[in-house]
Amino acid sequence: MCWLCDAKSTLSTDHGDEPLPQRWSQRRGFLLAGATAAAGLNGKSALAQVDVGKSSAIRTLVPAEQLEGAARQQYAQMIEQARAKRALAPDGHPQLQALRSIARRLIPHATPWNPRSRDWQWEVNLIGSSQLNAFCMPGGKIVFFTGILDKLKLGDDEAAMIMGHEMAHALREHARERLAKTQATSLGLSLGARLLGLGELGDVAADLGTQLLSLKFSRDDETEADLVGLELAARGAYDPQASVSLWRKMLAANGSGGPAFLSTHPSGPNRIEELQHNIPKVQTLYERARG
Repeated sequence: MCWLCDAKSTLSTDHGDEPLPQRWSQRRGFLLAGATAAAGLNGKSALAQVDVGKSSAIRTLVPAEQLEGAARQQYAQMIEQARAKRALAPDGHPQLQALRSIARRLIPHATPWNPRSRDWQWEVNLIGSSQLNAFCMPGGKIVFFTGILDKLKLGDDEAAMIMGHEMAHALREHARERLAKTQATSLGLSLGARLLGLGELGDVAADLGTQLLSLKFSRDDETEADLVGLELAARGAYDPQASVSLWRKMLAANGSGGPAFLSTHPSGPNRIEELQHNIPKVQTLYERARG
């Protein structure tokens, strides 16, 4: 469910779907910094219930700090441009409030998947657009488009599955890995080049921000994000069964000319089967969180 691949250079508003310009300038959105610390990781199970293996070592070719810095800048620019187009939901918007409530329940469970996330300045914003789109950038910047909420008529549990999935991409550093592989191929880099210092890698990292919103994740990345997102949502007391209903809605939308990303991601039926196989693993987490 990687909507990053659909967040291209043109964003549209609900006001005639006017394209938003490519460049954006800074605006501070809703801050969730400290949510993890406030939760204190109370009641956290020490062990993950889903099995996704270790992150790829090749991601270290791209410095995390520089990637997150590029993401912060691009996110701030996008939010400012959306506000200029009156496409940015105000703080009192009920859909935005619901999304921020979901985030507050998921973020405390992020740190075990990525210790760096303890220091992320989490933000959640909502942009008026007909696109079926949502994403979480490296460093915890989350954006939903109204189209995915409205067209699919998502309940909170289903929206939590989307948010958990997108958070999982950031936590598992899939963007960092994808970009590292791309740059390693294009520049003929090897892991041994790290011994020479940043060098060319520093220049590469400085240009990463321009690539983030056109990035496509692999099928393995998508499956991993599905499972990590499923667990995050379950720990936040959101019904794991909503992952199945969400993807059934996605399949229906795709059948009527909806999002094209399914062509490069695990197919709907296979995705649903994998989620159904893993739901029992997180069901106890969900019941414990509700209790």
